[in-house]
Amino acid sequence: MDSEDIKTKILEEIAKTEKQIEDYENLTKPISPSDAIGRVSRMDAINNKSVNEASLRQAKLKLVNLNRVLDKFGTEDFGICLKCKQPIPVGRILIRPESLLCVNCAR
Repeated sequence: MDSEDIKTKILEEIAKTEKQIEDYENLTKPISPSDAIGRVSRMDAINNKSVNEASLRQAKLKLVNLNRVLDKFGTEDFGICLKCKQPIPVGRILIRPESLLCVNCAR
């Protein structure tokens, strides 16, 4: 795998995450009390909103980490674990491009 393939993977993941954030933001808009839905349906909608808000927070964190990884791309710090300073395996970078830690340190 060459470095351009890795960079392409990171950029694709950034685009996908930005789309997820946009979708989650639409799902977490306030629920208007004037909407004609039943009480149980409203409670279900509020519960779903909470789940979507948690997913939104995770997606935003992932985007921050992806941008950090992209900023490091092409430098000697790219692919190096922040904790133990050992190289992160290429397979992990391809599966989870937002990874800043190796598998051992991420546990």
